[in-house]
Amino acid sequence: MQGERPHVLNGRKRVLTRPLKTVVAALALAAAVGFIPSSPAQAKPDINDVQARVDHLYHEAEQASERYNNAKLELAELHKDLESLQADQSRQDQRLSSVQEQVQDSVIRQYEGQGLSAVGQVIVSDDPSAFLGQLSTMSAYDDLQGQMFDSYATELKALGIRREATQKRAADVAAAEKELATEKATIDKNLAEAKTLLGDLKAKERAAILSRGQVRMPSDVPASGRAAAAVQYAMAQVGKSYVYGAAGPSAFDCSGLTMMAWAQAGVSLPHSSSAQYGSGPHIAASDLRPGDLVFYYSPISHVGMYIGNGMIVNALNPGAGIRVSGLYSMPYVGAVRPG
Repeated sequence: MQGERPHVLNGRKRVLTRPLKTVVAALALAAAVGFIPSSPAQAKPDINDVQARVDHLYHEAEQASERYNNAKLELAELHKDLESLQADQSRQDQRLSSVQEQVQDSVIRQYEGQGLSAVGQVIVSDDPSAFLGQLSTMSAYDDLQGQMFDSYATELKALGIRREATQKRAADVAAAEKELATEKATIDKNLAEAKTLLGDLKAKERAAILSRGQVRMPSDVPASGRAAAAVQYAMAQVGKSYVYGAAGPSAFDCSGLTMMAWAQAGVSLPHSSSAQYGSGPHIAASDLRPGDLVFYYSPISHVGMYIGNGMIVNALNPGAGIRVSGLYSMPYVGAVRPG
């Protein structure tokens, strides 16, 4: 029979007489009326899965953000180096031009009295290396002052070294700028995905995820000395937004908050959690006191400020903003006492 197909079941052949397209049509109808889920995407998202995924996305974004901060610090240093090298190269250029003029004057004096045709052998070249080559082949070369010639050759070599260093720094700057763009793209991608996941939840479920780990804000923090100014500033920011790369006044990232807080006490810190970890003596967890900086994850990608009683104030993530959390609410690495 046309349209029949043999089918093997438990070792015996059966004949399917119903065309395949009929079966497909029946399945589609069942899905349409609700007997079969039409798409897994329509299933209600599990809040625990969303919570874990959002946490992961925020953590990856913060790691990228801190790498971004580190790249910005490196880029600033590279620009300073480049400016210094360019100024050094300019000075070397001027020294070389001065020596070149002296050498040319010396050559011309050697030819004085021999006529314009002889003087015309002195060729002024815009290329310092070509000028040096011309000197070595001129008939008056043997009569030049050896020290002056050597001085020109030395200055030319020094200029070459500075030019090479300048070009390398310029390439380093370009690489750092490319790294910044890459990290920024990672941050934006993760934030967009986290926003989509949270958007699929009901308001109550979304609030439950974003409020996890929040600790009741203490009425008083017993800080003293310069740390008191840092703690006071950090605590005054609780409730403000978390924005990657921000350092106030309306939004902060983790290292931006601690940097600005300690700036109120006259202590300069870099805008980077990993760099701040090297900014002062390391303190044991048992010796923590308000104002100390506490660090999390390996490699380090988050920093907060200890405020006593097992609590920290920190810019946590874009969903939570700046809040008070437990000291061990994240993988603890160590602590530093600024100032």
